[in-house]
Amino acid sequence: MRLVPAAALCLAAALTGCGARVEPAGDAASATAVTLTNCGRKVTYDKVPERVVTNDVGITELMFALGLEDRMAGYAMPDDKGDLTGVPWKDAYREVRWLSKDQLTQENVLDVRADLVLAGWGYGFREDGGLTPDALEKLGIPSYVLTESCRNGRTTTSRGIMPPLDALYADLTNLGRLFGVEERAAKLIAGFREQVAGVRARAPQGAGRPKVFLYDSGRDQPFTSGRYAAPQQIITEAGGVNVMEDAADSWTTVGWESVVARDPDVIVVCDYGDVGAEQKKRFLLSYAPLRDVSAVRHRRIFVLDYADLVESPRNPAAIARLGAYLRTVAGKR
Repeated sequence: MRLVPAAALCLAAALTGCGARVEPAGDAASATAVTLTNCGRKVTYDKVPERVVTNDVGITELMFALGLEDRMAGYAMPDDKGDLTGVPWKDAYREVRWLSKDQLTQENVLDVRADLVLAGWGYGFREDGGLTPDALEKLGIPSYVLTESCRNGRTTTSRGIMPPLDALYADLTNLGRLFGVEERAAKLIAGFREQVAGVRARAPQGAGRPKVFLYDSGRDQPFTSGRYAAPQQIITEAGGVNVMEDAADSWTTVGWESVVARDPDVIVVCDYGDVGAEQKKRFLLSYAPLRDVSAVRHRRIFVLDYADLVESPRNPAAIARLGAYLRTVAGKR
C-alpha cells in the first residue's frame, strides 16, 4: 500500500558522512567522488555503492533497467504489486534477495550491510517508522531520494519538483553517473523519449483530448494523481487531460464532488493491493454520485498496473497502451 508521508523536510539533503555528504559551497569533490543533484541539493557520494537496498517496485526496476542488479543487496516490496514473471527484469528479480514483503526498515538495511538506500518519500522513507535519510545518515548509510517524491515545501506533505518524465530521466541520469553506466542510461532515456514522441505524434489534439481521472483507491475520498506524479504525463502524452492536473502535488486525496464536476471521459484504475482492479471497477460503476459522469455512463474504465503509474522504466510503455485506448475514445466522441 502506498503511504502518504505525514510531515517535514524535503530531503535527500541531509546526507553527510560515511559515503555521502551535502557538498558545501566552494568545496572540491575528490577525483573518485560523484556529486549529484537530488531533490534540489548537491550530494556527494564518496564511492560507488556495492550493496544497494531499494524500496518498492518502480525504484527497484530503475536499478534493473540499468543492469545494476549485481550492485544490490536486496529490495523491499509488498507482494500485491502485480505479476512479475512477465516483466523484462524477471531474471533480476530472481537473482536479488527479497528482503521484506512489507515496508523497508532500518533492520533490513543493517542486516545486509547496505551502503546505499534508494527509496522515496511515500516509497519507503517515512518519519513514523524511523526510516529517513537523516536517520540513515546517523548510521553512516547514504541515501538517494526518488525524484518523483521530493518534497516541495508547498505543504508539509506535498511532493514533486519537476514534470514526472523529467523525474524519471533525472534519476536514470544520476544513477548512471553514480554507477559509471552513463551510456546505458543515455541509451535508455533516448529510447524512452523516442517511444513517447511516437505516441504523442498520434495523440488526439485540442478539444478532442479526452478528460481522464486516475483512480488509485478510496471510497469516501479518492486517492489520485496531481501534476507531479507519473500519471500526469502518462495521461498527457497519451493524448488525454488529467482532470486533477491543477493539484500541485504528486499523489493526493480529492473529493468526489470535484470528480463529478470535471466529468472525466475516462477513468484509469491503478491495479494493486487487496482491492483489485475488478473490485474497483465495480465500485466506480455502482457508486451513485458518479452515475452521470461520462466515463461511468459509457463504461470507459482502463486499467494500468501500479508499476506503470509510479515513476519507473515502465512509464513509456504505459503511455503507449493508454494512448491506443484514448485514440479509440476520441474517435467515438
